[in-house]
Amino acid sequence: MAGDGSRWAKGSASNTDPQGNCVELARSGVRVLVRSSRNPGERLAFPGSAWASFLERIRPIV
Repeated sequence: MAGDGSRWAKGSASNTDPQGNCVELARSGVRVLVRSSRNPGERLAFPGSAWASFLERIRPIV
């Protein structure tokens, strides 16, 4: 996954953190990659369907 050319995007709430802590997301094929901006070498990969299910469950909360 490293150096795969993924385009990372920061969460919109991350722009308000004065310490620069944020979550970044990228698509890589059918996977969604998640990483911390403070440690970008470590990342999690989720199947796109699992990520979509996660978002559906949290939308009522956020």
